[in-house]
Amino acid sequence: MTIQWFPGHMAKARREVAEKLKLVDIVYEIVDARLPISSRNPMLDSVIQQKPRLVLLNKGDLADPVQSKEWQSYFESQGLYCMTINASQGKGVNKIIIKSKEILAEKIERQKARGIKPRAIRAMCIGIPNVGKSTLLNRLAKKNMARTGNTPGVTKGQQWLKSGGDLELLDTPGILWPKFDDELIGKKLALTGAIKDTLLHMDDLALFGLSFFQEHYPNQLAERYKFTNDELQLAPVDLLLLISERRGFQEDYERASKMVVTEIRDGRLGRYTLDHVSEVEV
Repeated sequence: MTIQWFPGHMAKARREVAEKLKLVDIVYEIVDARLPISSRNPMLDSVIQQKPRLVLLNKGDLADPVQSKEWQSYFESQGLYCMTINASQGKGVNKIIIKSKEILAEKIERQKARGIKPRAIRAMCIGIPNVGKSTLLNRLAKKNMARTGNTPGVTKGQQWLKSGGDLELLDTPGILWPKFDDELIGKKLALTGAIKDTLLHMDDLALFGLSFFQEHYPNQLAERYKFTNDELQLAPVDLLLLISERRGFQEDYERASKMVVTEIRDGRLGRYTLDHVSEVEV
């Protein structure tokens, strides 16, 4: 399964990001805390280069807290600053400006020494679709100025937003890379809603999700769907059949699949992280 996903506005956005970098002091790279590596765009490293960067693990309320701590340590070991936040509830958002001032402390001091009057920090917000970028912008700006939605690709252009007198924010459209050669990354992104549902079969996503929870979070899976220990040993397709029967869907497996995927996305099966630090090649 190779997913082609590179609309024209994303190609344009990449060019604009490179052009606008000189206008900002720092880049906020927003990723989904449930898939900290799979939701990063590998092209961004070459575009952003040495510009100071703060990686924000958003949707931390949906992710496995133990894994989030491990990911924060991982990014810091790679020389990147990192924070876990929950933009929808505002958790950790007020610490972003404080952290940014710490990161840019030397630059700010150099400007003061040259007699340059301190100004608001200018930050570029960047990330793939549906990682909660617009929600974070609205939290920081304390206004509903950035369009939000659960559908990938809501933001179509760049816009500047102000956050008090300390921060100016440049929003950018979500950027995905040209294609996913890695089938596993594609499934992880699709399961969390980063890829439009029309690009994949919902039953494939449901089976992938059930298999993942069987391996990594079996107790959460059993609690949600009342599986016995013996039932947990069944193949994912048989688990989907059981769920369909118990929810009264009869043989409407498409309906059952959509329900399973939705419940995983909404955190009904509990907190989970699809990427594990142990899987990263160092």
